Amino acid sequence: MDKDTTNVLLWKKSNLFSSVQRKSIMKIGFIGLGNVGGKLAGSLLRNNVELYVRDLNADLVKKFTNMGAKTCIDNRTLMEKCDAVITCLPSPAASASVMEDKDGLLEGMKPGKIWMEMSTTDQNEVVRIGKLISAKSGFAVDCPVSGGCHRADTGNIAIFAGCERKIFETILPLLKKMGRRILHTGELGSASVLKVVTNYLATANLVSCAEALVTCKAAGMDLSTSYEAIKISSGNSFVHETESQVILNGSRDISFTMDLVAKDIGLFQNIAERHNVPLEISPLLNTIFEDGIKKYGTREWSPNIIRRLEDATGLNVLAEGFPSEMTDNEAEEAGYEVIPKS
Repeated sequence: MDKDTTNVLLWKKSNLFSSVQRKSIMKIGFIGLGNVGGKLAGSLLRNNVELYVRDLNADLVKKFTNMGAKTCIDNRTLMEKCDAVITCLPSPAASASVMEDKDGLLEGMKPGKIWMEMSTTDQNEVVRIGKLISAKSGFAVDCPVSGGCHRADTGNIAIFAGCERKIFETILPLLKKMGRRILHTGELGSASVLKVVTNYLATANLVSCAEALVTCKAAGMDLSTSYEAIKISSGNSFVHETESQVILNGSRDISFTMDLVAKDIGLFQNIAERHNVPLEISPLLNTIFEDGIKKYGTREWSPNIIRRLEDATGLNVLAEGFPSEMTDNEAEEAGYEVIPKS
């Protein structure tokens, strides 16, 4: 490509950035109304965003249209009607399908429109799709969330966003309606890497909490006292304060299933292998969840990974006074950008 052509393309892109920044994002499409997506979409409705929704589950779509959302006949039409479309789906393959299938989002992509990928996905895949969008003069952002489904329900969840800075500034007001702490992570794909890293850490925490609680039970410790001891100690974690509670209740309902954990820690392992990092704990976690899925099924709640140890020991790790599911008691507040230390 010669210098003059390159300069023309850069000029056009700069003008697109300017037009996107000048135009407030008015109409939002949302595909994927499941455990996380439904809560994020609910935050948009609660904050008076004009919302169009789609999901394979017609009952979920009806629930949202009854609350004031609109819907479209297909994904292409959704993209044509909206300034930005959010996807929050269970796998990279699902996102690729809604983007690239007949009457998919890509067919409706026009200059200046934005795709926001809020799924936990593969860095390479989101960059691949981003290039397809860029070829149509659209913009792509990977903006996964972290902090638990219960916090997504109240707009208090954290959001990572990978994209060019000017696009981040354009979508920041929208992200603030869904999340409390918003971090611009860098270029497209960077947010997906960090999201997978944090989910790996959460999984390691979950398995270690399960081992700790079963060992406390075997040693004759009172489990309510054990929970509090861990909570006030250097061994505490966000996972302990949430998932250990639904473990002790017996519901094990954290609105996140074993197949999703396996997908996420598999993505983390793939990143490490691509960069020649010889991990030791990660392969073991993958094996543990492969075994859990084999024994209890893909859609079993992820905290029930503790059943592997309960079954092996004959112990039931239960205690009175713990909730069956987590709720966020923190008041909803306006979101803000988190600025990394320089």
